[in-house]
Amino acid sequence: MFPAMTTKSIGIADAANVPDTVEATGPHVSRRLLLGGAAAGGLTLALGAGAPAATAAPVVPAPSSLAATARTRAYAARTPLWKIAADARLAYGTSHTSRLFEDEEYSALVDRQAAILFTEDDLLWYQLKPTPDAPLDFSFGDKLFARARRDHQLVFAAHLVWDEGFGEGWQNADGDSLLYELSHDDASDLLFGVEKALVKRYRGRTAGWIVANEVTDPEGEDGLRTDVPWYQTIGSGYVAKAFRLARKYDRHAVRVINEFGFESTNEYGDDPEARQQAMLTVLKRLRRDGVPVDALGIQAHLNAQYFLSDFDPKSYRRFLSKVADLGLDILITEMDVLDDGLPADATARDAAVAECYARYLENVLPNRDVKALMTFGLSDRYSWLQEDYPREDGAERRPLPYADEGLKPKLAYEALRHALADAPRRQPLWRLPRHR
Repeated sequence: MFPAMTTKSIGIADAANVPDTVEATGPHVSRRLLLGGAAAGGLTLALGAGAPAATAAPVVPAPSSLAATARTRAYAARTPLWKIAADARLAYGTSHTSRLFEDEEYSALVDRQAAILFTEDDLLWYQLKPTPDAPLDFSFGDKLFARARRDHQLVFAAHLVWDEGFGEGWQNADGDSLLYELSHDDASDLLFGVEKALVKRYRGRTAGWIVANEVTDPEGEDGLRTDVPWYQTIGSGYVAKAFRLARKYDRHAVRVINEFGFESTNEYGDDPEARQQAMLTVLKRLRRDGVPVDALGIQAHLNAQYFLSDFDPKSYRRFLSKVADLGLDILITEMDVLDDGLPADATARDAAVAECYARYLENVLPNRDVKALMTFGLSDRYSWLQEDYPREDGAERRPLPYADEGLKPKLAYEALRHALADAPRRQPLWRLPRHR
């Protein structure tokens, strides 16, 4: 069951031309995010059960992580993030969705800062095909693709295969997924028919597709999750077939397998190295079988409560090197920071969140096989973490580079900006159309 969710009041203004102290006022915007389930269950870490804020000690960012470098200072204060990243031949962007277009202030920020847009929910089935009998509705996706074209941005499209994002129209009377009731042939016709229609419609306008999202599990079969409807109805070959179809109908878009949970342990005791190994097992088999997978997408949903103490930089860098040794590019696709276990005080919390950004990115961006970085939103104003998993102490989540109030840049923005400025140049994955 996916409950309806709403946002607070939002301001309407031109963020690119208004001082950082603009006060947000304006109409309410209804928001419904269907990004729970598999991803949320695995990366929530301590969602709703974090250490009480009163007992959590503030974490002060290491000066070496956040201090401005000579390269950072070479950029003007208002240089967009995408342009700083582009100097390293990196693509920087964010998730976005057509339902937020009416917030002109926020959309202007996205337009200014991002060179690539991750389709947050405009292509999820609850919008695309809300019931088994509904025709495909491309109107939401069309709006986002049109805006990206207008603003000279690339589109990173999600997801061709996932077991979430369907909504109530795909549940039976008991609240269980109807997908498990399908025969092999009906499931194949449904999944691959929708995939074919999506890829063909946006062919030539899509920089990359997340072909398979959250399909691996160290407790699965040869690294693959078995507790998903497509595995149980179609069989283990559904992932390989999805990649082959994606190449058949669009040979130029980058084809990505996307996953979470590689960075730290969590409240369920998941081992990040076991999750890394499961992914490597799947990738090796796909490459061995000639499956056209081009890149690994790493969601990078970090949890401060565990990441700051458990993250193993050397092990993580080895993992990235092993992925690259398979001939794959690496994309950071959904970065944000869950602020569980941190004080309610915004100043202390922002410092700890920024340290997560800094510590992660200083170990990832020096790898020249990392070709893109996308945050899962730009501002705390719109975060799935706040909507799905509010803090027990009632403090607003602060997981992203910009604050809600006035869209002011926070310490996380500074950490992100410095990391992008310090990143070495690499061979670009895409030619950015934004240079204007």
